[in-house]
Amino acid sequence: MKQYVYYSDFGARGNGVDCDFDAIIAAHESANETGAMVRSDKGATYYIGDSNRTAVIQTDTDWGDARFIIDDSKVDANRSVWVFRVESKLAPLDLTGKVQALNKGQERLNIELERTSLVLVEDDSARRFIRRGINANEGSAQNDVFRVDPQGQVNSNTPIIWDFENISALMAYPIDTTALTLRGGRFTTIANQAEREYRYYSRGIQITRSNVLVDGIRHYIRGEYDTGAPYTGFIYTLRCADITIQNSFFTGHKLYRLARDEKNPMGTYDLRTHQTLDIKIVNVSQTNDITDDYYWGIFSSNFCKNIIFDHVSFSRFDAHQGVHNTTIRNSQIGYHGIKLIGAGIALVENTTVYSGNFIDFRIDYGSVWEGDVIIRDSAFIPLRHNPDGIFVFKMQNDGQHNFGYPVMMPGRITIDGLSIEDLNMPSGYEGILLFENFNPSHNGDEPFPYSTTQELRIRNIHTASGIPFRITNDYLRKNLLISEF
Repeated sequence: MKQYVYYSDFGARGNGVDCDFDAIIAAHESANETGAMVRSDKGATYYIGDSNRTAVIQTDTDWGDARFIIDDSKVDANRSVWVFRVESKLAPLDLTGKVQALNKGQERLNIELERTSLVLVEDDSARRFIRRGINANEGSAQNDVFRVDPQGQVNSNTPIIWDFENISALMAYPIDTTALTLRGGRFTTIANQAEREYRYYSRGIQITRSNVLVDGIRHYIRGEYDTGAPYTGFIYTLRCADITIQNSFFTGHKLYRLARDEKNPMGTYDLRTHQTLDIKIVNVSQTNDITDDYYWGIFSSNFCKNIIFDHVSFSRFDAHQGVHNTTIRNSQIGYHGIKLIGAGIALVENTTVYSGNFIDFRIDYGSVWEGDVIIRDSAFIPLRHNPDGIFVFKMQNDGQHNFGYPVMMPGRITIDGLSIEDLNMPSGYEGILLFENFNPSHNGDEPFPYSTTQELRIRNIHTASGIPFRITNDYLRKNLLISEF
């Protein structure tokens, strides 16, 4: 058996002109059968054009110094066909009907599994994340992902976060015990020239296998002009666990607005995670300026647990439809800032945020965080001067909208070292506001009341202006215990 297979073994020319995709697919098919590693040819440039096929990766792959040109300029019908997909050889198990209900925080399922698995549960009769505002919608079916061992024990780091009275689907995706590695490679996407509408392009690497290491990958973009449709992400993780992306570079896409509504920017990403447990982004940067709002944010997530950023320089961290536990440390976050929705512990440590606020609890999902927020030894450099003030924590909720869940501010906030660079503020500046005035019309009769923070622990908050921070919301202050420690 060959230890390695090369793309050239299957006819790839690597000249950057002739399409090599059939040879790339064949190389991975052969390696998947034999267990061989796939290697690119040294110095090669592989051209990949329009195709309705995907190269399935099930073995280690070393792309080395090879370059890949993914040409989306003539792709339309196949825009949702991934170029690469990293798949497990372990088949998912359908458990639908074997469990009738689940409770929030339940520690054990009455099932047995062959191996530790990511379990996905859905209740399509319940709606969560019922979005409000410019992109309002009817929400998503209630779903959750968590780690379960062979005896049915739910891992305490990935708890069940909803009550499931009606289970419409229950699937177990086995977690591979050996790591699969993708290493190296310089990828350039020639961007699509489609109409400016929400028709997402998914023409990168989808990862549906657990226990994957992506090391040293680089992604660039060229050919963005007057019009273009958004991207799901160059790397997109789905229903998997234990993913590490390190020592890599990604690129922010140009910000396009809907042709029918110029006020509506379209989210477009280079790195996105969905229903993923325990993902680490380590020593990863973007190729364009993190403070340049010509480009959209790099990163977005939905329904994930335990996201860690360490030594990351991105224009954005966004927990779109909820994250349970997130850590951002030793990092720089640009103009889009840190956007949070979810629960658990949110820790920001030794991190500088260049944005309009330090943390933005997303207004369109109710500005909800069910848990604690901790800030340590970090810096806030306001880039935009909101007429209503500069906020450390941005949130709004007038209590008039049903988001599909109880809405609340973080129960406890700890700030242990925060430097605020608030020089050169507009005339009349009276100091940084710790909280936005989230509901100026509060009267106590809101149908969906917004619970406020109960405890604020503070130490070492410094402002460059020398003006102390302020809390102007009387309703919040009345219910808030403030202590120095």
